Amino acid sequence: MILLIESGSTKTAWRYITQVNEAFESFQSAGINPYYQTTDEIHEAQAEMLQKIRGMKLRFVYYFGTGITDESKKDMIRALLTPVIGEAQLRVQNDLVAAGLSLCGQTPGIACILGTGSNSGYFDEGEMQHQVPPLGFWLGDEGSGGHLGKSLVLAYLHHELPSDLRTIFTKRYGEMDRLTILQHAYKDEFPNRWFASFSKFLFDHRKHPFCYQLIEKSFQSFCDLYVLKYPQSTQVPIHFTGSVAFYYADILQRVLKSNQLHVGIISEGPMAGLTMYYKEKHRDLF
Repeated sequence: MILLIESGSTKTAWRYITQVNEAFESFQSAGINPYYQTTDEIHEAQAEMLQKIRGMKLRFVYYFGTGITDESKKDMIRALLTPVIGEAQLRVQNDLVAAGLSLCGQTPGIACILGTGSNSGYFDEGEMQHQVPPLGFWLGDEGSGGHLGKSLVLAYLHHELPSDLRTIFTKRYGEMDRLTILQHAYKDEFPNRWFASFSKFLFDHRKHPFCYQLIEKSFQSFCDLYVLKYPQSTQVPIHFTGSVAFYYADILQRVLKSNQLHVGIISEGPMAGLTMYYKEKHRDLF
């Protein structure tokens, strides 16, 4: 009946709901980002899932994804899905809307994404009312895995890593020269994914003072540049979804509380909340 698709740069979650009180089917595939990928590239990467969709009985399809920056990017997703969903109604929105519906529902709150990238918006009554615009990987994404990884790699390049950390870093990744890093940053596809992969090193060593302070600084920058700019920031809960928010929740909560902000829900992904939201919205279907 209902197909929910929630995609980040790294992975895409698919959920097929047929009955309100019965188990749903969940799938996972590679990430989708029409800002960086062509329609053909997305189609090739998602060929297996598209074939699976053809056999589903669908009434509604909701797609939420990163990289949906304008109508042309929505058209790319429509061109991908329309041939395989039959007569089902399709709605394409960005990943921030997924976060807002999942975390806030119909109540006021600020919904934030901290995953490979970062984003935020103020929601009320199921609609985004205001957004402090994000600036993407190169100019922003503070608090994200991409920003954390980029900060770590910069510290490595500038010889700012403490000797004990540099030894562990080199043992894990090998000696990396400037040109190799610049190749990943400016020439290869998905530089945000590559830099975000280094956030795992920070997680493994988050109790080291240098790593802790780097993580804390990135989260504080996200608060300063985005969260605190919402007029409602001190009056409503601040919710988060995404792998970085979830796995660094202890540090994130400390930063939020130090800014007198009310910590709301912190989830690894928005799919569970979206499932509840759309089961309720389409209860008459079941």
